[in-house]
Amino acid sequence: MDNVFSGKWIAPKELRNNLHVKFIKRFSISDVESAKIRITADDYYKLCINSEYVGQGPAPSYSFALNFNEYDITNILKKGENKIEVSVYYQGLKNRVWQSGDGRVGMIADLYIDGRLCLVSDDSWQYCIDNSFIESNTVGYETAFLENRNMLLKCSELLTPDVINCDYGFKSEPFPALQVYSKRVEPKKMGNTHFYDFLQEYVCNIKIKALCDKAGKKIIIRCAEELDENGKLRFDMRCGVKYEEYCILDEGENIIEQFDYKAFRYLEIEAQNGIKIEAEIAVRHYPFKDYNFNTNNEKLNLVLNLCKNTVLLGAQEVFVDCPTREKGQYLGDVYISGFAHYYLTKDSRLLKKAIEDFASSIQYCSRFLSVAPCSYEQEIADYALLFSDLVYKYYTLTNDTKLLKEALPICEAINNYYSQFENSEGLLVNANKEWNLVDWPENSRDGYEFGAMHNVINAHYINSLLNEENIKRALKIDFKEKSSGLINAFNKAFFNAETGLYVDNPLSSHSAVHSNMLPLAFGICKEKSVANYLIERGMECSVFSSYFFLKALCVSGRKKDALAFITSEGKHGWLNMINEGATTLFEAWGKEEKWNTSLFHPWGAAPILIYFEDLENENII
Repeated sequence: MDNVFSGKWIAPKELRNNLHVKFIKRFSISDVESAKIRITADDYYKLCINSEYVGQGPAPSYSFALNFNEYDITNILKKGENKIEVSVYYQGLKNRVWQSGDGRVGMIADLYIDGRLCLVSDDSWQYCIDNSFIESNTVGYETAFLENRNMLLKCSELLTPDVINCDYGFKSEPFPALQVYSKRVEPKKMGNTHFYDFLQEYVCNIKIKALCDKAGKKIIIRCAEELDENGKLRFDMRCGVKYEEYCILDEGENIIEQFDYKAFRYLEIEAQNGIKIEAEIAVRHYPFKDYNFNTNNEKLNLVLNLCKNTVLLGAQEVFVDCPTREKGQYLGDVYISGFAHYYLTKDSRLLKKAIEDFASSIQYCSRFLSVAPCSYEQEIADYALLFSDLVYKYYTLTNDTKLLKEALPICEAINNYYSQFENSEGLLVNANKEWNLVDWPENSRDGYEFGAMHNVINAHYINSLLNEENIKRALKIDFKEKSSGLINAFNKAFFNAETGLYVDNPLSSHSAVHSNMLPLAFGICKEKSVANYLIERGMECSVFSSYFFLKALCVSGRKKDALAFITSEGKHGWLNMINEGATTLFEAWGKEEKWNTSLFHPWGAAPILIYFEDLENENII
């Protein structure tokens, strides 16, 4: 380990999936003028001092570059005896959330008082296992365990932790801790059932106080994004997540704080007779100061505020693609939500972390991954080829030359990898070892016809090379220019002069929207006929790809048309989501457009990018 921590890594002697451990340290102090604690854990921790919540983390990262947090606790410590409690969770599943399933568990901490190191994690601490969490089923793509509880099962006896000589590496600076705050609404009581409508969907934890007259009675907890046609919670949600859990209570007061987060609007608690219920949620997200858009266009305001709400709540410790089913950070999603978040907050730290996460995936598994940082290994060609665009665009906004230099070798490695599929003209053929997404879901591809050499993957490849060249120009690095030759070859292979459109592949006469919007958005072509075609066809693409559709119109000078699509009442539009009751962006244009549609998906925030990049200073709003 490096010199970020003076303490020792401590771990429980027991290891199993869905393990909840509480580390405890009591200590005494005199008067304090200033105090801070530096802490991290694997997989995740929640820190309380003197029974007061302090914070949680760390932000997901690989074990060789583990994130940590630092908190000012001056006002929490007291003269005399103090107590630190750190609840540490080891999930043990290989999914998109953390780098878990690797047998690594535990925590490390340093406490500074008046600038002096006065306490560290070591074998003087104690720990116990919280046995109330019962082994249960997972939800989503094995994203989380259901938190079924038995409050009759108490914590184990206090034990001495193991001190581990581990090989963790740490980031050089602490990462911002989540902003967490309580939200309460008055429930509607129907017999023994308490029904809560929080008026919009939140990413949050649930806290319940249950007063029970007899041990062994039960409550059932259900959450949902929407109600069904009978006004009941649709807790078996469209996105494939079933939020239904139970808790067996002890006699007296039971405090049930769910450890993992969920995303929902509606909460229902069904209790047996003799149980009194109070409940609230703890909303969580990356820190931000909220505001509302207030342009002269009311429809645009509705759309922008829907996007804003989703982006800011969807920014957790990574840019989650969906806070219910995957809870992971996908590069394609970051390309949209990451820049939207930057435009909204002017805080580049979370976006910078995302770029570093994807770059680090090569060190993790010797391959560039499209979802990171986590133990689930997935490669998507389209997303990998967006990395250099992500990096260069970030640089143009932040002037972060250091990150630009660090990311360049990754950009080169990606392009060098795909160069093996080049034909004599430099175009990619059979570059399908990694998933060629084109768009998702499949019914959003506008009938796109794949082929051994197809349009979309080559457009992405040229865009990736263009941005690698832009990076080298910015760093004043000499290079042999390659992109112009590929652009000529691309236009020769895919442009149909008779129709004035691009085809999906050289053997096809089909011209999907995707085959035309990408060349225009990436600067590969400037044909007016292509922009006219896009306007005529409309957004026959996914919510994610709508950014490239709108950008294609803007770069061709059709900004009024781009605005018209953003504020359209049509089926493929953001107002359609609002008309279907959206308080956060849907994964698809409507609830029925995808068989497992998430109703919280920040990848649909294209209007935020287009507004700040192309429309804000125009006189067309």
